[in-house]
Amino acid sequence: MDGYGLARKLQKNINDVFVGKESVVEDVVVCLLAEGHVLLEDVPGVGKTTLAGTLARSMRCSFGRIQFTPDTLPGDVAGVSVYNRKTSDFEYRPGAVMNQILLADEINRTAPKTQASLLEAMAEGQVTVDGRVYGLPRPFMVIATQNPVEFLGTYPLPEAQMDRFMMRLAIGYPGREEEIRMAGQFLAGRTPDRVEPVCSAEEILRLQEQVRAVTVQESMLGYMEDLVVLTRGEPRFVLGASPRALLALMRASQAKAFLMGRDYVKPDDVKAVAIQVLLHRLVLSSEARIQKADASAVLRNLVWKVKVPM
Repeated sequence: MDGYGLARKLQKNINDVFVGKESVVEDVVVCLLAEGHVLLEDVPGVGKTTLAGTLARSMRCSFGRIQFTPDTLPGDVAGVSVYNRKTSDFEYRPGAVMNQILLADEINRTAPKTQASLLEAMAEGQVTVDGRVYGLPRPFMVIATQNPVEFLGTYPLPEAQMDRFMMRLAIGYPGREEEIRMAGQFLAGRTPDRVEPVCSAEEILRLQEQVRAVTVQESMLGYMEDLVVLTRGEPRFVLGASPRALLALMRASQAKAFLMGRDYVKPDDVKAVAIQVLLHRLVLSSEARIQKADASAVLRNLVWKVKVPM
């Protein structure tokens, strides 16, 4: 099976369990192929954990879940060194991060120090414990969930950590028919823990290599740069998109083009992922918040304002 067909087969396998949210599933697969991480921000009970678990099982990848609470420690995430009396040496005891797919559940329920323990893993694919560096298994992807910030007992993620996520997605409630279909599947025993894998971790690594080879012409890079620069000059934003945001936009556009069956990026690919990639990196000014400006609407206007290359 060719790479495009395998990617679509993976997407369909997830959609068979995670009903009625095809666009969300596609965005998650885009992040996977682009070697990015996803932040799912939504109310409890809409299937954030189900989506992460189904993705891991569909790829025959190791899956780890850590439930963040105020007393969760950095060592629970990255691992700890334990002294072994027999060898008179310290041994590394892996934390939850030593999995190919890591579900960081309710990441904004834990203290900033513990949140920050994921930064090195997400940026460099490794963790450092007591001065020793340990590489993470590949492919490696963090799917973090977050309750809306207005819920009690939360610690909002700082901008530096938000910037590490390629996309922030909201699942939302399913439609009437989709919710009934989901309940019917549950009654019939078609639950996420019975998902059959359709590919291996090695095949995902090959897909990621193919995505990296998708052509991005210089005119398309200029198109993306123009959009990023517009966010920095927009007076309603006090914080615009970073250089890391440009790289994330480029990689996500490559993955989107790959899922469309193309080996080159075109403007439609950039527009399809721009909101998901950029919105969570932008901060509205106090004046804009007082005026109840919609950051999503402001960004959409900027996307349409950018001159499309011929």
